[in-house]
Amino acid sequence: MAILNHEQKQFFEEQGYLLIENAIIDEQLTALREQFSGWVQESKSHQSAYGETLDGRARFDLELGHSADKPALRRINAPTDISNDYYQVMRNSLMTDCVADLIGPNVKFHHSKINSKLSGAATAVKWHQDFPFTPHSNDDLVTALLMVDDVTEENGPLQVLPGSHRGEIYELWHDGIFTGAVDDAVTRHCVDNAVTCTGKAGSVCLMHTRLLHGSSPNLSASPRTLFITVYSAEDAVPCTPNPVPSQHQGEIVRGLKTNHIRSSTFDIPLPQLPKTASFFDQQAQ
Repeated sequence: MAILNHEQKQFFEEQGYLLIENAIIDEQLTALREQFSGWVQESKSHQSAYGETLDGRARFDLELGHSADKPALRRINAPTDISNDYYQVMRNSLMTDCVADLIGPNVKFHHSKINSKLSGAATAVKWHQDFPFTPHSNDDLVTALLMVDDVTEENGPLQVLPGSHRGEIYELWHDGIFTGAVDDAVTRHCVDNAVTCTGKAGSVCLMHTRLLHGSSPNLSASPRTLFITVYSAEDAVPCTPNPVPSQHQGEIVRGLKTNHIRSSTFDIPLPQLPKTASFFDQQAQ
């Protein structure tokens, strides 16, 4: 059953993003918030990144200045691997239905993470596109940014450049250095024409993988936590390893598994990625 109306689908096609209120039910939102609160409490007993994901990287990442008195848990990699509440929201929610309306009927899971900007967090995200980090055989990918907290103008909201998903894919290397961001000229254009995506907890921003986006530091007293899930059409095949490996990667969350592979009707160059550390750890939404 279709959830999105024609106007919403058309807006996403033209603008590259779509805001949906009440994308999960109240019980799901409460469960996500309680689980994250528990992780914050757990983080108080750690002084550096901890836990382990499938590829050996830390699961829980801490902001500089983290302490037991002022915890600053900034990222959790692959939360669906360790929390049934997050896994169920990824698979069984209105959010998932909306994604299927945009790139379905057959949809599979690629990866997930939680990005949190606690009060006063200095984290800023430079302007970039997601596709160069997760290139596929076609670009039917949606990043779902679920607001676990209220997102306001002051607490580091996502900013997007409407319609930029229809343009070029920008280089992330500048002067021989991988920055994970577009160049200064493109950034200035993005900042001058940006739209800010705010909403109540439980809302979701569905974003096309090629859309230019970034975010500023949290200047407020309120946290800003996002549960970020990347979905692809079932016939979109990854061209590079998953930057956030998960035991659930490739699970069909809507429709059927066809084993078909569809290539884009345009050329998409594979990105030149850095050979040291985790390039994806440099990016958050």
